[in-house]
Amino acid sequence: MYAPNASRVMLIGSFNGWTGYDMERMPSGVWTIFVQGIQEMDMYKYRIFTAKGEVYDRADPFAFYSELRPNTASYVYNLNHFPWTDGKWMTTRDKNYNKPLNIYEVHAGSWKVKDAPKDARFYRYDELAELLIPYVKKMGYTHIELLPLTEHPFDGSWGYQVTGYFSATSRYGTPKQLMHFVNQCHEQGIGVIMDFVPTHFVSDFYALHQFDGGFVYESEYEDQRYSEWGTVLFDYSKPHVISFLRSAIDFWLTYYHFDGVRYDAVANLIYHKGNPNDAVNETGIWFLKTCNYAIQKRHPNVMLIAEDSSNYLKVTAPVEYGGLGFDYKWDLGWMNDTLDYLAVPPVQRSGVHTKISFSMSYFYNDIFLLPFSHDEVVHGKKTIIDKIAGNYEEKFHQLRTLYLYMFTHPGKKLNFMGNELAEFKEWDEQKELGWNLLTYPAHDAFWNYLQTLQHLYLEESALYQEEYHAKSFQWLDVNDASRCVFAYKRSDLAKEELYIALNFSNRMHMHYPLMVDHYGIYAEMLNTDELHFGGKGKTNEGELRTQLQSGKYYLDINLAPFASCIIKRIDTTVPRMQPVKPIGRTHQSAQKEKQPTEELPEGRE
Repeated sequence: MYAPNASRVMLIGSFNGWTGYDMERMPSGVWTIFVQGIQEMDMYKYRIFTAKGEVYDRADPFAFYSELRPNTASYVYNLNHFPWTDGKWMTTRDKNYNKPLNIYEVHAGSWKVKDAPKDARFYRYDELAELLIPYVKKMGYTHIELLPLTEHPFDGSWGYQVTGYFSATSRYGTPKQLMHFVNQCHEQGIGVIMDFVPTHFVSDFYALHQFDGGFVYESEYEDQRYSEWGTVLFDYSKPHVISFLRSAIDFWLTYYHFDGVRYDAVANLIYHKGNPNDAVNETGIWFLKTCNYAIQKRHPNVMLIAEDSSNYLKVTAPVEYGGLGFDYKWDLGWMNDTLDYLAVPPVQRSGVHTKISFSMSYFYNDIFLLPFSHDEVVHGKKTIIDKIAGNYEEKFHQLRTLYLYMFTHPGKKLNFMGNELAEFKEWDEQKELGWNLLTYPAHDAFWNYLQTLQHLYLEESALYQEEYHAKSFQWLDVNDASRCVFAYKRSDLAKEELYIALNFSNRMHMHYPLMVDHYGIYAEMLNTDELHFGGKGKTNEGELRTQLQSGKYYLDINLAPFASCIIKRIDTTVPRMQPVKPIGRTHQSAQKEKQPTEELPEGRE
């Protein structure tokens, strides 16, 4: 245990009546001891005597397992000998550049909960596997991203204020139950991504903060020590801090078989306190480069993902070529521009037309992932559907087009849990998702629509293969601001092509000329206005035959208000993409029931 500023350290625990054994100090500042007879699940702490004569009991920074909050002791825990059965998955997984990557972001403590008091309401890791994995597969997600599972004292931090960087939170069970969860995901073809917080840690005095009376993990300078969240910033000028964090990431990938790591608040590593107008954080950059280089070499088939709100260049370039070494970067610009556009009333959208087109002007600068994350549905920001301008019915029409746009735009996908339910109430970590919303026809129809769209994404190679090659995307109509219409082509650069048309206006566009590359017969694979999705049924049925105008081929299609469609060339007539069979009532059977108009359903009791 590293405590170079301590004058004395004792090991106290349940095995010695919490009275303590003195530890030996090595010249390096590491304190060590060997004690016989300690059993698994024995509790322990370090009693640290500072140079000023103060005495503090500290949790082990390297503990594998910890007491449930508010208790703070560390447990002796043996991580070895878990019976992994995911060997095939581990040897064939990769970074998914040419595969569909559709991430379901999950908070383990509020996806679903038991009808029980306090901490008993949480599902254990192994219980969650039985519920979550079938749901994820049914919906068409490829990966689960878990909000931080490193130990943390405050539920309201969602795991982003960490005390135990090597300790799986005891809220949801034991470390081996978490291993079971990951193993079961892999057995059923689902990847698992962990959320990691390398920027800051809690100021609670039993953890890392002023660990030995000095500043082991943080800066000696007070103006560089604290974040805007009231937490303590890591000091990357210290080699042992870089080693600590790099070792933690390696630990989770090695012992828990995670398939990816999402780094939180990367902008705060690139710039001091995340301010791009401030100086570049040279030590933060050094940490990212050295850490990512080492992890990429040690775990070459694992994804490293940056949640970065800055415009810093080469975030996803290899370290060897001057980059930061990430594999993907969240495209928060796309997310903000898209949601800002839809918040504008339809009659005014022609004035902000470029908010939709701008993303493709920089898309090939980095390797982007399109996120609608937990950060967008909290703190008064409103939920995804509630950000959209319009009445209750218009919001749903536009929400379907928003998601078709997302899944046909280049870039991998991420959605926070509850987005698929079209929740109107913001996420609350103390309550489960509003599953009762599926008793409302509009929500049920959207839920089934999203399943259909996500399975189409998995099946159509034009939507994911070679998507980071500039020739895989082509604007066909990008300047039609007056009609708020966009059209583009997606291609896998082999043989598959899809044509997409989006209508963000509240007007019907009859006989819209959709340009295509080839003469032939086409068919509509999916239209957001289909009845079973909650639309009006104004779709393009049957064969669509090309027409020649001025030397170019066009299809004559109709675009319903707020509707969008995906069209593909066919050799013979084929049926449109069929909706996933819904559970319980269908939208059609519920159409006759009264829909809420005055009040929007909140989704939770």
